[in-house]
Amino acid sequence: MIKCIQGLVTPDKGSILVDGKETCRISSRERSKVMEKFGMLFQGAALFDSLRVWENVAFGLVQGRRMNKKEAHDIAITKLQAVGLRPEVGNLYPAELSGGMQKRVGLARAVATAPEVIFFDEPTTGLDPIMADVINELIIASVKELGATAITITHDMGSVRKIADDVAMIHDGKIIWHGPVEKLDKSGNEYVDQFINGRAVGPITKHSSYLKA
Repeated sequence: MIKCIQGLVTPDKGSILVDGKETCRISSRERSKVMEKFGMLFQGAALFDSLRVWENVAFGLVQGRRMNKKEAHDIAITKLQAVGLRPEVGNLYPAELSGGMQKRVGLARAVATAPEVIFFDEPTTGLDPIMADVINELIIASVKELGATAITITHDMGSVRKIADDVAMIHDGKIIWHGPVEKLDKSGNEYVDQFINGRAVGPITKHSSYLKA
């Protein structure tokens, strides 16, 4: 779904509206303008190993906005501090950071260009419960500060309950339920119920190869 919104995959049918404007099959120039609205926190952070931390954070500013490196550096350091990292971390390389620190850097990069929409792809995967909660808190603070819209893909129900306003469950390529997070536990949908409770037995596993060797 996110790949379709970002134009990386063209949907077979349907419509994707951004600010009320159709974005399917638009020109490369129009796509570039749409992409300026987006920020992305990738699963695993997806930092550039050969770039220092501040250069990773400033990448969209320098490469996308053509900002001079001095100004971009200052913004990058400010964003690193906003996610709880010391300024000197900016001079390190991603390999020198822990998984939690890499996630924070990824978040700093996602918000550095002040996007209108931020995508979060499994933001807490691979983190211990405490660091996962730290990332959730940082996501909430960052989104509120920017006044941005956030779309998150996650299977971490703790994260869902903490950061979501509205929830949708996709199964077999279709949205099978959506509603406010407060109604998640009483969705009335057996697929949702099995998933959020982590049950081995239910419609998801009954009609799929989930448990087959």
